[in-house]
Amino acid sequence: MNTIISSTNRKDSFTYQTARYYQKQLIARNFETEILSLADLPSNLIETDLYGKRSAEFQPIQDIITRTQKFLFVIPEYNGSFPGVLKTFIDCCKYPESFRDKKAALVGISSGKYGNIRGVDHFTGVCHYIGLEVMALRIHIPHIQHELNETGDLFKEDTIRFTHLQIEKFIKF
Repeated sequence: MNTIISSTNRKDSFTYQTARYYQKQLIARNFETEILSLADLPSNLIETDLYGKRSAEFQPIQDIITRTQKFLFVIPEYNGSFPGVLKTFIDCCKYPESFRDKKAALVGISSGKYGNIRGVDHFTGVCHYIGLEVMALRIHIPHIQHELNETGDLFKEDTIRFTHLQIEKFIKF
């Protein structure tokens, strides 16, 4: 199973639109994926699912993570790094079996000009610690608000070329 993580709890975000774009591209290549949006996490996650506790609301999410062999994280820039909810999510998942010896591709997005380079680097360190093998080609999409068209698709030629290259490598990874 392959899962795209929309790594923010912000509803109707550019992150989710980018995750949907990647999903469409992967499905067009007969590579089945599902999206897990952190906007769908239980609102009381911090009280119910940290430190080895497991709520009934989080268990279906944990089941998805347990079944997943390849992850594609779409990570927005929050304060020069990745969203705190992404780290909280990782902390809520069973350790080490949720991520160890599995694979991940990383896509950074930002409204600024660097495409979340720092945040993707920070998250790469977390991935290494939890045993996730990170694909070498990491994509950074700056000015995401100008990269998606009205249907939520990337449309700029260079961005499409680089994302398609990453997608092909992810399938083979």
